[in-house]
Amino acid sequence: MENEFDHVFIRLKEMLQKYSEAFPEKPDLNDKYGLYAKVGPATLKAWGGKMKKPVMPIAWVEIGKAYVSYHLMGIYMNAKLQASISKELKARMQGKSCFNFKKADEKLFAELDQLTAKSIEDSRKTGFIL
Repeated sequence: MENEFDHVFIRLKEMLQKYSEAFPEKPDLNDKYGLYAKVGPATLKAWGGKMKKPVMPIAWVEIGKAYVSYHLMGIYMNAKLQASISKELKARMQGKSCFNFKKADEKLFAELDQLTAKSIEDSRKTGFIL
């Protein structure tokens, strides 16, 4: 299973690496990779006007014991984006912003790639990230 998890991790990491020039990266670890964005005015307002951190995670992928997880924070409170998720991809969801995979599924990865782009775009437009 480890080889399959490594393959899934690499594929999902590649999705995020497309945005690495626009966002600071978490140090590249063997089992976790993530992107961080500067906090926008909407986030600051949600935090009661007090800056908790200068950057926040927007997406990351990590290898766990039972699956590879892809976290996409921009869909957490975005009902429109959540409603656009296919039944097949939604079956991979755990909570409101995490997708779990045990093996590669290129059809779902293509949808997740589009969802990631839209999530980042919407998060910028609404001022949650800069």
